[in-house]
Amino acid sequence: MIFRVKSSVPEGTVTIPGSKSHTIRALVLGLLAHGKSVIRGPLESSDTLSCLSMVRSFGACIERNPGTWLVTGTGGSPCVPGDIIDTGNSGTSLYMGLGVAGLASGYSVFTGDDQIRKRPAQPLLDCICDLGGRAFSTTGTGCPPVVVQGRITGGETSVKAVTSQYLSSLLLAAPFADGGTIIKVPLLNEKPYVEMTLDWMDMTGLRYENREFREFHIKGGQGISQFERHIPADFSTATFFLAAAAVTGARIRCTGLDFNDSQGDRQVVRVLEEMGARFDIKGNELTVKGGALKGGEFDLNAMPDALPALSVAACFAEGETRLVNVAQARVKETDRISVMCEELGKMGADIEELSHGLVVRKSRLRGCGVNGHHDHRVVMALSVAGLGATGTTRVSTAEAVSVTVPGFVKLMQGLGADITEEDESGSE
Repeated sequence: MIFRVKSSVPEGTVTIPGSKSHTIRALVLGLLAHGKSVIRGPLESSDTLSCLSMVRSFGACIERNPGTWLVTGTGGSPCVPGDIIDTGNSGTSLYMGLGVAGLASGYSVFTGDDQIRKRPAQPLLDCICDLGGRAFSTTGTGCPPVVVQGRITGGETSVKAVTSQYLSSLLLAAPFADGGTIIKVPLLNEKPYVEMTLDWMDMTGLRYENREFREFHIKGGQGISQFERHIPADFSTATFFLAAAAVTGARIRCTGLDFNDSQGDRQVVRVLEEMGARFDIKGNELTVKGGALKGGEFDLNAMPDALPALSVAACFAEGETRLVNVAQARVKETDRISVMCEELGKMGADIEELSHGLVVRKSRLRGCGVNGHHDHRVVMALSVAGLGATGTTRVSTAEAVSVTVPGFVKLMQGLGADITEEDESGSE
């Protein structure tokens, strides 16, 4: 699929869909809980449906009703899957699933799409082995397909959390291990996502000792009861609408956002505000008004998913913008540092790579054909670039938005953006 985008100014109100990260944590803990848990307002996207399928493979019973999912769990003892688990394009489901597999008394096999089969998992596999399980990559590359044999018994391990998902996976699984666990963390990227995991552990009553995020002590043999929780809106998704307002000078109101939530991408508001956008926050409503933007240096370690959208906003900012300390963006669905440099360069951006980020200078973007690289956040970011560029921008592999925001085009069209879908032949 191709998105065809023309210069336009989106304005109005948009309701932001639920958080992918929260939805996946809710499904995993629903699987591990006793009884029937209620998840209200879950995100329905290909990533969360991959996770839903994964937890079903481990024995969860799930009823999907409009706006509500009911998850009957396994009481901390997942079943051994009867078949290979395909996590699709969902890295979060893969990593969380590896921890769950460590609690099953048998072998679990994971694979995914072409991108997932390039995602590094060896640090997490090593930790599972340290804790009494067995885990290995079938190709010897440290990437899927991977095999995990449980049960883990606890013990001590150390993880360099290049992605926070390694640590979150261990934190969610360790309380259900037979014995206690100590996790040492010499490196931690994306700290807010670990805080989100700890919030879920607090909410469900799981006990742990957090020594300044450098070491965690977790008692084994724990259990949790059924729970009910509403999924907050996704700041990672809101980022693209905030950036669209910033680069076009529009006024957009986003509803459903909770600024007390632990999502790291809520800091995008601070970054865009420093760049010159104006914000008004009232309860769960956030209104942004674009205007004259200026560059600066911004540390994106806690919000790597914001790199694509902020690199677009930087093209419209006076002077130079440095997006730094986000080397982990290279091991997401794509190498987002390289990909955004390449594709924005096609549109005329004055942009260059750093090992850990991007340097962007104000540019006059022009519409052209760009490649979304099957990466949902790259596709949406390039679509936002097309709103502020001259001419027509055609973004390929646009079907990738189904990973997190299946309704992206309709939401943008509802704001008046000139964006349409067409197949590869050019038919709408």
